Amino acid sequence: MSPRATHTPHGRVIPEEAPGRQPDPSAPQVPSADDPPGEPGPGTQAPGEPGPGTQAPDGQDPGTQDPCAQASGPLGPGAKDAAPVARPSALARAWRRGRRNGIGITLVFIAPYVVLFLVFRIGPAIAGMVLSFGSYSISGTTHWVGLSNFHALFTDGLFYTALRVTLVYTVIAVPLTVVISLGMALLCVRSIRGIKVYRALYFLPVITSLVTSSVIWQWIYSSNGPANWFFGLLGFGPVPWLSSNKMVLPSLSLMTVWTRFGFDMLILMAGLLAIPKEHDEAAMIDGASAWQRFWHVTLPQLKPALFFVVVLELIGSFQVFDVIYVMTGGGPGDASYSLVYLIYDQGFNFFNFGYASAAGVVLFAITLVVSLWQRRIFRSET
Repeated sequence: MSPRATHTPHGRVIPEEAPGRQPDPSAPQVPSADDPPGEPGPGTQAPGEPGPGTQAPDGQDPGTQDPCAQASGPLGPGAKDAAPVARPSALARAWRRGRRNGIGITLVFIAPYVVLFLVFRIGPAIAGMVLSFGSYSISGTTHWVGLSNFHALFTDGLFYTALRVTLVYTVIAVPLTVVISLGMALLCVRSIRGIKVYRALYFLPVITSLVTSSVIWQWIYSSNGPANWFFGLLGFGPVPWLSSNKMVLPSLSLMTVWTRFGFDMLILMAGLLAIPKEHDEAAMIDGASAWQRFWHVTLPQLKPALFFVVVLELIGSFQVFDVIYVMTGGGPGDASYSLVYLIYDQGFNFFNFGYASAAGVVLFAITLVVSLWQRRIFRSET
């Protein structure tokens, strides 16, 4: 007797079991189209469920499976332990990260500069510090003398003369340079016709050789130069710009301002352009005048750039040498005998290298202390 068939609405023919025949529970069941989607049919094993006769681990629900056992793969429970893998060192991992981030090629490009900086900057500085504790002769022999060079330096009246000249020159040159640079930056930051030409002309003295500029200004300050010619038109007699003890430092400071204000102007211009215009516009709407906007809005936000400019000018003023060497030679008398000129004179004219090195160490210490003190002042105000 053949079994009867049942037709489903989908056209599928399902044979009916013969009477007295029981379905085999171990046989796999094929889901039918009438079953709801996503639900397994009767007798079908759901994914992740243990099959019949599968023993679950102790303390674990038979319906759950350890995720670590799934991820372990062949190293799961019951598998043999794999051989230990050697991890790369921290240096190797850092090198690989650097190669991925492009740091390696960067180090290749900056390596020549770093080498030159170490050889021609750091090396001579360390050698000068060591030499300040010794006595070096022209034959090439060095004798250890301890603090004798510093004792001779601090008991020499010429050192205090050079220190006084350097401080007076700094007091005149630094404020004058910063004020003129700030004023020119405020003018050049405006959007007017031909402003790029003016900026280039103002920056021109910076790229001019300092020796060339010194020779030009020496001619300007001469008795028949343009400066005395202009004062003669005003009814004044010739001014001894470089031959007077009182006029030599102001004259040198004015020449320094002309050679340095262009660089400081660019730095201050960058600081001014970084200030949001909304702040100045808000102060203008509140009725603030131009001076009030500059003093209370612009200047506080310009302090980082001003601090950088002042530090550069301080270091440059303490290290002034080229201008004095070309224009005055330290004269008249000792009126322009600066600290760096003292180092040059003692080292290359009298071959007293230990004394000159000690003066260089003292100059470095003074510059460092002044810079740190100035940085502390700016931080307390901001």
